[in-house]
This record gives sequence, C-alpha cells and structure tokens, in this order.
Amino acid sequence: MKTLFLSLLLAGSISTVTWAQSAAEANAKYDAKDYKGSGQVYDQVLKNGKGSTADHYNAACSWALAGDKDKAFAHLGKAIDKGYLNISHLKQDSDLNSLHSDKRWEKLVQQLQANVDKAEANYNKPLKAQLEQIYEDDQKYRRMIGKVQQEHGPQSEQFQELIRKMWAADKENLEQIIAIIEEHGWPKKSMVGGAASQAAWAVIQHIGQDQKELMEKYLPMMREAAEKGELQKSSLALTEDRVRMYNNQPQLYGSQLKNNPETNKPEFYPIEDEANVDKRRATIGMEPLSEYAKRFGLEYTPPTSDNK
Repeated sequence: MKTLFLSLLLAGSISTVTWAQSAAEANAKYDAKDYKGSGQVYDQVLKNGKGSTADHYNAACSWALAGDKDKAFAHLGKAIDKGYLNISHLKQDSDLNSLHSDKRWEKLVQQLQANVDKAEANYNKPLKAQLEQIYEDDQKYRRMIGKVQQEHGPQSEQFQELIRKMWAADKENLEQIIAIIEEHGWPKKSMVGGAASQAAWAVIQHIGQDQKELMEKYLPMMREAAEKGELQKSSLALTEDRVRMYNNQPQLYGSQLKNNPETNKPEFYPIEDEANVDKRRATIGMEPLSEYAKRFGLEYTPPTSDNK
C-alpha cells in the first residue's frame, strides 16, 4: 500500500509543479494497476537522486507489483538510506509480498530494524506510547463515519451516537495534548517518532471553530516544527487553511471543503490566488488539487491567471 502522498521537492531544472504532476501520474498508474508504468514514471523523476523516503518506497511498491524485484529492492534500499523507519508498515504491506521469499528481504529487514533501534534509543517511550494511544482514540470513530452514515443515514441515532462518542474522545484527547505541550513543548519526531508526533497535530486540527483561539495559539509551534522537519509541511498546510476558514479568510492550499446547501454536495472553500494554488501545494509535497478533489468525488479544473 502506498504511503502518504509524495514529498517530491526538486531543485534544479524541473519545477515543483511538474514534479508533483509526475508524482500524480505515477500514482494514477498505480491506481489503474499499471504498475510497470507507475514504476517507470518514478524512475524518471527520481533519477537525479532527489526525492524522499516516501517516493522511493512508493516506487518499490510499484516495481514489486510489476514483478521487478531488483528495482523494488533498489528503491527500498534508497528509502532506508534516506531515513525510512516504518518497519511495521513494511512488514505488513501486501504490495511487497512478492519480495518476502527473496534472500535479500531478511537482510533488508534486519538493516531497517537496526536503524529503528538506533533512532528509538533516545525516544521518550512513555510519551510515545501515550501519543500513539491518543492518535488511535482520535481516529477510531472517524474511521467508522462513512460506513455508519451510508448504512443508517446522517440523521439516524446510530450516526448521532457515533458523533457524540467522537466529540467526547476529542475533548479528552485535547486535554491530554494541552498537558503534554505544556510539559514537553511540541512533540517532535526526534522525541517520539513520526507516527506519535502526528497525534498532537491531529488533535489540534480537529478543534472546532468555537475554540479557534486555541488552534491559533499552537500554530506558531507547528510552523517552527515544520520548518525544522519535525512536522510534515503538508499537515501544517491543513491547519493554516482551517484557521483561515475559521476567520472567514480564503484558504491558501485548497484543503478545506464546505457543503453547498443548494446542491447538498461538497465544494471548495474559497481559495486565495486560486490560479497558483497548485504551485503552493507542490512546494510542500501536496498533489495537484484536481487529484485531491477526486477523493471527494469532485471534478476540479484549475483556473488560469486570465480566468480567475
């Protein structure tokens, strides 16, 4: 399974927009089960040595599914060299099942485990465990929303009970995160690992508009963490957009949607300088807005500077 969308920041002759468009093409070919084509696109954009751990990991998935073990192992090796540490995901990823019988697999897993052990030696492990549980509590009800809404409808008692449980969990999670930040500062990847560090962001991101001042309070911490590589810039972008939306200002990255009461369908909240939104998204590793829109069943055509 693919990791989160590619970072894909490229210096040099290829623009970040072109780079992100190539990533979207590779991702589309993967989704269409054209795994060889997907791998070839990845190889083309990664040939200069740039790219993130996620880029190489995704390339490895495509090549493994295409049956080219040599290229799959080559990309996994580069991902590990660049700092990939998610060993549990790698072991469970069905995209890589064809590699398990190869003698190189065990050696690669051992190398990754050694890197994980080294990285985790300085982690605050009790805090890591607490944050991982907070993240699970944040997500478990949200994972059920689509299914319950589809089966029972948004006005059903089943759906309303699910929302009440989610809000109760959000309240408890927020209290814990506030206490953690007061004691430790922003939970950094270098302190608790990448997955656990996302818990604080997720909980803050789910603050309602009635508590927007709290979100604004922690936004400078998020910006500092993102600048230092301790928080994904794409995550920060979602918070920047939500704060703007809560303050009735146009968003920057197009991450926020609203329901159109006339059509009862989602649509993008207004976007500042919309003609250049894909350029802004590309600089922080987000896919083009037309690809993002498909997640919500929307067709999106970006405006030109002459047709705003």
